Amino acid sequence: MEIHQPLSLLGGLSASLFMRRHWQKKPLLVRQAMPAMAPPIERAALFALAGQEGVESRLIRHGKSGWTLRHGPFARRALPSPGQPGWTLLVQGVDLHHQRAYELLQQFRFVPDARLDDLMISYASDEGGVGPHFDSYDVFLLQVQGRRRWSIGRQRDLRLQPDVPLKILAQFEPEQSFVLEPGDMLYLPPRYAHDGVAVGGDCMTCSIGLRSPAAAPLGADLLARIAEAQADALEEATRAAVHYRDPAQPALDAPAAMPPALQAFARDAVMAALREADAIDRALGESMTEPKASVWFEQGELPSEWNAVALDRRTRMLYDARHLYINGESFRASGRDAKLMRRLADERALGARDLKGASDDALALLGDWCEAGWLHAE
Repeated sequence: MEIHQPLSLLGGLSASLFMRRHWQKKPLLVRQAMPAMAPPIERAALFALAGQEGVESRLIRHGKSGWTLRHGPFARRALPSPGQPGWTLLVQGVDLHHQRAYELLQQFRFVPDARLDDLMISYASDEGGVGPHFDSYDVFLLQVQGRRRWSIGRQRDLRLQPDVPLKILAQFEPEQSFVLEPGDMLYLPPRYAHDGVAVGGDCMTCSIGLRSPAAAPLGADLLARIAEAQADALEEATRAAVHYRDPAQPALDAPAAMPPALQAFARDAVMAALREADAIDRALGESMTEPKASVWFEQGELPSEWNAVALDRRTRMLYDARHLYINGESFRASGRDAKLMRRLADERALGARDLKGASDDALALLGDWCEAGWLHAE
């Protein structure tokens, strides 16, 4: 992507300028970000997707009795008719299942792939919405069908309504309001309160959400991955493993007291694991490319000849200076092969000219990924 080229998607701003002026700083409303916008998926197909196992979907209703929330999958007869007001169907990860939704998401790759999450579609009847709330991550709200009124504000009072199955603000204080038509888009930084309500009939909105991992769970996941890697390494070298020894341990009259020497041994063991070169970086790459629990791949075939390849739309692939990361696995990479694989990660495809210069090792790795269904030969 040319990051210095003005984009209608960003209201004439280049991606570079948008990131400097607005990213995690202030909202941006773009009229006709995508002119002649058509829904990336038809209503019937979206409803069918909400009925599938392994697809995260939610049905939210708001009426005289308050808010209700149900989780899918939903049989078609379980969904309200579009003529009933005040309901919303949310379907996560539509880009994993439909090519047009996937292609739409690719237009936002001026932010790091490690931060790009998925494309969620909100289908609402008249007056449907999910209530005033805030997100801990950035979001692009693209109107693709019907009209939706967005009220937004820099909320300071973050208290939530009690006894409600949704995280709805107790005292929402809107500062601005906009009605979005098909093709319009609203960008909001993290923790910017917003409330979207369908106006005048059926409404479809695409939410391009960004991943913003919380420190505590991310740290726990990385430590678990590092520990697993250390355990695997020690299993291969059991005889060389260092075990705790305490030849100077005296007899105790308080046997339940934790030995300070054992505590020091444990601290040293943890620090040694963290001091290993690239341990944290490798664990982070594996974590950020780990497919969601609902994602699976169909087994593929090794191509008879290499003409062109493309990553499966469900595949996550990243890289750093020393490694490649793909679907939760890491590989050391250097030299010409590393350059080739980085191009695959950035462009999500390689042509015949690219593959012609690939080494036997690189082709063998690509072959493994084809057989796993992560990569498809064209």
